[in-house]
Amino acid sequence: MDLNPRSYFTTEHEIFRKTVRSFVEKELLPHKTKWESERFVPKEIFKRLGEEGFLGINYPTEYGGSGCDLWFKVVLYEELLRCRMNGFVMDVVVQSDISTGIIDAIGTQEQKLQFLKPAIAGLKVGGLGITEPNAGSDVARIATNARRKDDHYLINGSKMFITNGNRADFITLAARTGPALNEQNFSAGHKGISLIIFPTHDDQGKLTPGFSTQPIKNKLGNHSSDTAELYFENSPVPIKNLLGEEHRGFYYIMQNFQGERLHAAVMSVACCQILLEDAIRYGYERQAFGQPIIKFQVWQHRFAELATQIAAARELTYRACDLFNQKIDCVTEISMAKLFSTELVNRVANEALQFHGGSGYLEEYDVARMFRDVRLVNIGGGASEIMREIIAKRIGL
Repeated sequence: MDLNPRSYFTTEHEIFRKTVRSFVEKELLPHKTKWESERFVPKEIFKRLGEEGFLGINYPTEYGGSGCDLWFKVVLYEELLRCRMNGFVMDVVVQSDISTGIIDAIGTQEQKLQFLKPAIAGLKVGGLGITEPNAGSDVARIATNARRKDDHYLINGSKMFITNGNRADFITLAARTGPALNEQNFSAGHKGISLIIFPTHDDQGKLTPGFSTQPIKNKLGNHSSDTAELYFENSPVPIKNLLGEEHRGFYYIMQNFQGERLHAAVMSVACCQILLEDAIRYGYERQAFGQPIIKFQVWQHRFAELATQIAAARELTYRACDLFNQKIDCVTEISMAKLFSTELVNRVANEALQFHGGSGYLEEYDVARMFRDVRLVNIGGGASEIMREIIAKRIGL
């Protein structure tokens, strides 16, 4: 069953799709059980992804990228998810987009050569340091601070839920370069934040002074994702690593969120499709009352409804991709796509697990893991509640 519309994709996109799927089947899927159970994916896999050109699809060729359009990235994430390790794919997204996209957009030539180019090659792994214990959706409440001292900033504070945090070679870090927050200046909290590229090690591989990480292992899902808490205690970083203008980090973060939310929508729709395909395949194999369970009308109708909703989510998401690819303002469309598709994938996962019955509750079936993994997508990158707030404002409420 293939309900994926091809109107946005050219022959070149489809050739690339086959390339990615072949890579997934040969080099990722065979390790699924091991990497998930060990909650660890070797760092070397990023180098392989870089060698295949998967980490720099939209970036300029002068830094090792391919200079391709967004639809190649859509293909990449749709196919990578067929490795059945949502957590690992999230690590790749952070590497190829979320931690590096803002460097490409506003970074200096020196910063791009030092961080973007090796990240595209898979030689350096990046993370994005925004979320804190008291600053998640409310980015303006970031408390981690950066104080100038000679030609360095000294970083103090902590971050949590940081993807790639334990193995990152650099963190695209949000820190407060303006006054510390207090009751008098809460309303202006967004004005004092800056983005700084924070190297976790020096050129000899020695950990940056005052910097440490702590793995987060007691997660409900996404076990193959490297998730960490980060700690900074007078950790030095050169002033030259400031990204863009000082104190304008909040606006850069909001800009960066659009791509992150769009990718979340793309991945959610792809997961919906995989869950539906797997369930129907299982339904033909599993017998009950003398016939394949997919033959029962109650399930045929439920899957027909889910297929319709998935098609609607895909069209909404692809429309947002099309506008984003053309650099047309599409905050409303991205917010709607993120809201609708991430809520939908949780419903699809729930129905698919129910259809599998007791087997769906066993780890040997992908549906059990995906049921846990997809629960994150309508929290991360802007919770559903935040998407509704944005949409309400954009439609004049």
